[in-house]
Amino acid sequence: MMAGLRERKKEETRRRIAETALRLFAERGFDAVTVNEIAEAAGVAKVTLFAYFPSKECLALDGVTEDTAAIVAGRAPGRSPLGALREHYRSMAAQGAREVDVEGLLTRVRVIAATPALLAAVQQTHAGERHALAAALAEDLGVPAGDLTAQLMAAQITAAVTTLQETFFHRLASGAALEEAGRLLADDVETAFDLLENGFSSIKGEKSEKRD
Repeated sequence: MMAGLRERKKEETRRRIAETALRLFAERGFDAVTVNEIAEAAGVAKVTLFAYFPSKECLALDGVTEDTAAIVAGRAPGRSPLGALREHYRSMAAQGAREVDVEGLLTRVRVIAATPALLAAVQQTHAGERHALAAALAEDLGVPAGDLTAQLMAAQITAAVTTLQETFFHRLASGAALEEAGRLLADDVETAFDLLENGFSSIKGEKSEKRD
C-alpha cells in the first residue's frame, strides 16, 4: 500500500512538472524559459526535476515519441512484429477518445512547431527510434543489425506511424471532436497496417472494388 502511494505521488509530481513546463513554454516560448524557473514554478528542486526529465527538451517532447522497438522486442510469443504494432496502435486509438488532453496536446504541438531546436530534436529522436526498430526487426529476421531489409521495413513502419500521428493532430487542430478523431484514427490504423502487411497493390485493389 505504501509503495502504491509513493508511486502515485511520483506520478503527480511528474505531471505537475510537465504541465508547468508546457504552460511556461506556451506563454513565453521554449528558449526564453529556464529549467530553474520551471522547477521553482512547479515547487520542486532542480535535482528533482532532472530525476524525472533529463533535459529541458525532454519536458517539451514528453509523450511525443514512441518506443516501437520495445513493442516489437516485448511482443507475445507467436505474434509477428507488425501484428504486435497493429495491436498496440489499435489499442491506443480505442483509448484515445477517452484519455487525450486535447488542449495540452495541441499546445505541445504548437510549442514544438515554433521552436527549431525542438523540431530538430524530434527528427533526431525519430531517427534513433527507426534505427532501434531496425535492429529489433533484424533480430527477428535472423539477419545482421545493418541489414537493408530490416532498415527499409523500419523506415516504412516509422513513416506510417508518423503519418497517423500527424493526421490525428491535424484533425483535432481543425476542430474535429475528440470522439470523431478517435474513430477515424482507428480506421486509419487498420488502413496503415493493411498497407504495411499487404503492400500497395492490395490497397489499390480494395479502392477499385469500392468504386465498382
